[in-house]
Amino acid sequence: IREKTSLRGTRQTCLEEMVATFLLTIGQNSRYNYTMDTFERSKFAASTNFHKVLNALTTIAPSLMAKPGLTVPAKIRESTRYYPYFKDCVGAIDGTHIHAMVPASNAPSYRNRKGYTSQNVLAACNFDLEFIYVLSGWEGTAHDSKVFSDALTRSKSKLPVPEGKYYLVDCGFANRRNFLAPFRGTKYHLQDFRGQGCDPSNQNELFNLRHASLRNVIERIFGIFKSRFLIFKSAPPFPFKVQAELVLACAGLHNFLRRECRSDEFLPEEYSDNDEENNESHEENNYEENGDTRPLQSQQREYANNWRDTIAASMWAEATGTGSIP
Repeated sequence: IREKTSLRGTRQTCLEEMVATFLLTIGQNSRYNYTMDTFERSKFAASTNFHKVLNALTTIAPSLMAKPGLTVPAKIRESTRYYPYFKDCVGAIDGTHIHAMVPASNAPSYRNRKGYTSQNVLAACNFDLEFIYVLSGWEGTAHDSKVFSDALTRSKSKLPVPEGKYYLVDCGFANRRNFLAPFRGTKYHLQDFRGQGCDPSNQNELFNLRHASLRNVIERIFGIFKSRFLIFKSAPPFPFKVQAELVLACAGLHNFLRRECRSDEFLPEEYSDNDEENNESHEENNYEENGDTRPLQSQQREYANNWRDTIAASMWAEATGTGSIP
């Protein structure tokens, strides 16, 4: 913050204390009364310091986002389950709901299908559990595909898609060039393939299994994000604009911690497709008509479906030939 923003300490409060006030608030979901007692400051000072750091982090958050890689990610390169089928994949995309506090008059627009008010946040991440892109501030009633359409058409802060690369998406999104979705009408969730006699029985199921296993990284990063920043366990007590900025600022901070504090690791099994919120949301989206408001050209749709069929057929031929199912 000192190197990249103009924020400085004051005669009464050093910059380190300002940052500590912010971290205590977002990390422990502490209210100002607690930070007042901890740092022996007034409520006004605690609030001022919090918002100064938030503004500084919001300014530098875009620069803290990971860049989509141009080389094959290690997770794909080192596994015959994924390579070479997903060699051009740079990450995964999905939406998640963050508790939101809004005026009663606006509540219907923000009340999601689970009954609580939220903002729908779209995110893209890489396989190293870093955010590539975050778009916050959409109402909880907004469909993921509508938020996704906004991310692709914004004049500023657009979703980065390198030439020749693609992201993995779930059934809530259309299958298209640069965004590879699973087969509809075919079992997809990882738990569907667990247990005796549940191995894939055809190429579409095998593709969906490996697609889900690889795309699960987005579920893990959402789980880590919400467990790391406990302020999102309930609706943050700020104006909605500040709540949306807080998501972006914390995403940037998450990336900084991933790069600078790698001893702060999370177990791979800790966050999976069993995450209750995401799992229920995907179940509802899995076979519904896609909510995308931008009609896809038939030629693009045909290309994307043929591309997916080719990957699935190649994957199935290799697996059956070597006996490596799943």
